[in-house]
Amino acid sequence: MAPNTKVKTLKKQVAVESHSLPAEAVEWTEGTAARAIPAQDQVFTFDVAIVGLGYVGLPTALAINASGRRVLGLDVSERRLAVIREQQADLLDSDKERLKTALLDPSFMLTSDLSLLAHAAAVVVCVPTPVDAYLVPDLGILRAACASVVEYAVPGQLLMLTSTTYVGTTRDLLAMPLAAKGLIPGRDVYVAFSPERINPGVDSFSHEDVPRVVGGVTAACGEAAERLLSASTKLVHVVPSADAAEMTKLVENTFRAVNIALANEFAQICHELDMEVMDVINAAATKPYGFMPFTPGPGVGGHCIPCDPHYLLWQLRKARITAPVIEQAMIGIAGRPHQVVEKARRILSERNHGLAGARVMVVGVAYKPDVEDLRESPALEIIAELIADGAEVAYSDPWCLTAPDGRGGTLISNPAPQLWEADLVILHTRHSQTDLDWLENAAAVLDTTYRLPKADNVTRL
Repeated sequence: MAPNTKVKTLKKQVAVESHSLPAEAVEWTEGTAARAIPAQDQVFTFDVAIVGLGYVGLPTALAINASGRRVLGLDVSERRLAVIREQQADLLDSDKERLKTALLDPSFMLTSDLSLLAHAAAVVVCVPTPVDAYLVPDLGILRAACASVVEYAVPGQLLMLTSTTYVGTTRDLLAMPLAAKGLIPGRDVYVAFSPERINPGVDSFSHEDVPRVVGGVTAACGEAAERLLSASTKLVHVVPSADAAEMTKLVENTFRAVNIALANEFAQICHELDMEVMDVINAAATKPYGFMPFTPGPGVGGHCIPCDPHYLLWQLRKARITAPVIEQAMIGIAGRPHQVVEKARRILSERNHGLAGARVMVVGVAYKPDVEDLRESPALEIIAELIADGAEVAYSDPWCLTAPDGRGGTLISNPAPQLWEADLVILHTRHSQTDLDWLENAAAVLDTTYRLPKADNVTRL
């Protein structure tokens, strides 16, 4: 059986087996043209409800509210809601201003009451989609969120996912359960997928300036989602299906994963050939076409690159399809933190010092500059392995005041790392406002960012 046939067969099996459907819903799954949704008499209290107010949901809610619409921000965590109300959420400065304005706006409401979803004309799901310790997709949060959306869904609503996940999720977790409930997509409700495009900590592009991709489970669903997004985004690109929109996000982040893995490999190759990899990458980047620069580093963090490709690989394994380029890239990325520890071991060994008993200072533990986000940060794995190998480890990061030590305990950021007398300093994350001048006097520095100037005490990863 050809690979594409396997995928089509798998998708059809999942769709039909997910629920016991009425005949009309089964007809819809086979692609029957949907009838137009009739005009609704119901008046909705909110224009949009955002389910999940994390790194994606909160900026999205603020952008939609800034466009003049009534927004319901919903999160099941009362602690998260308190952080938002106290204006302590990790946001860009521009979004902090929007939050300040929104909290004074009677048309902006924060709640944990799921039943209020029934009062929103559109519901947008923005919840995390992580992987577990075995790199298997953990769909628990997404399933729970979608189940609540389905439970409180009413005719006339637009229900849209943005969380990155496997191809077919919108159909499996929203469209099919809604159809089983008697709400047929394209007839009673609109159902669509639009991948989020939030870049935490980076304000190069505003929310409004970043084009959005969207696909509906029917043409009418796609059109309804396009209307919603167009009110707060300058450009909306509509694709033929929700499946295509889901795959778009997987392509975006898998592309980044593969190229980061390639940059890491070139860093090792250039080291063996006694040259600076950034000299080579910067030179290649002068070509105005056919090349996009990616920078090597200690690994990747966040809930995109380390996680998203595994949703695709997991789905393909069920269909007995291999993707060797993607698989090897993810293996390379996963092994990068261990390479940092091994490089640290060699540096100390050259200084007649073993890793056991060595004092190691890690500078920056957030997964990227200028965020307080530790999700999947390579620094956590590096710290845990260093401690397991007997090193005395401390860290300094003004954005992350505490961090796990890998043994169930907690480390506290050292505000004066230059006074700690480390045998080795590992520069992991370079925040824009962090003073690094003191590294000139450090005993030894392992630069995983490839951005420190050359010096006798500095070694590139």
